[in-house]
Amino acid sequence: MRDIIVTEFISLDGVVDSPGGEPGYRHAGWTFDVEPDPAVYEIKAREAEDASALLLGRRSYDAFSAVWPEREEFASFNAMPKYVVSSTLTDPTWHNTRVLPSLDDVAELRAGTGGPILVVGSATLAQGLAKAGLVDQWNLLVFPVILGSGLRLFPADAEDKIALTLVETATYRNGVQLQVLRPQGTPEVSRAD
Repeated sequence: MRDIIVTEFISLDGVVDSPGGEPGYRHAGWTFDVEPDPAVYEIKAREAEDASALLLGRRSYDAFSAVWPEREEFASFNAMPKYVVSSTLTDPTWHNTRVLPSLDDVAELRAGTGGPILVVGSATLAQGLAKAGLVDQWNLLVFPVILGSGLRLFPADAEDKIALTLVETATYRNGVQLQVLRPQGTPEVSRAD
């Protein structure tokens, strides 16, 4: 079985949309309100090294596929298999991308062999995965910012609580906190073969 890891920049009040300045959002670029600290992003390099595939929702796919293929810092992501959960996308143009029409298809992918599958952005997908019990780990970079509005990471309509275990934490000099959490009773993340 493969692990599904949701990785997010998240505000203190749980908002995840537009951390990097994407247009059309009220608080676009809110991560830039915090003093930069290169140490904060070390987990991103580790995630890229450990992941064997990307899993994206349709909106994140559209945003990332328009920019990432041209950027050297995303070379490892560009090379790996990518899966888009969408009922409307039929012909993905980003290299090595396959469409999964439903969460049942995601569950089938997860049940297969291989290394961790990384969910980047894709808050609506992450909510669906959480409700379906398909998230094996949450890698959260919590920024000391309260936004008051915006798309939140965790579902507001979950049928039951999800008890988590903190397996790794760090606090950086700029106040950002790393929180790596796994559902209680979930074994450690498997490495790529």
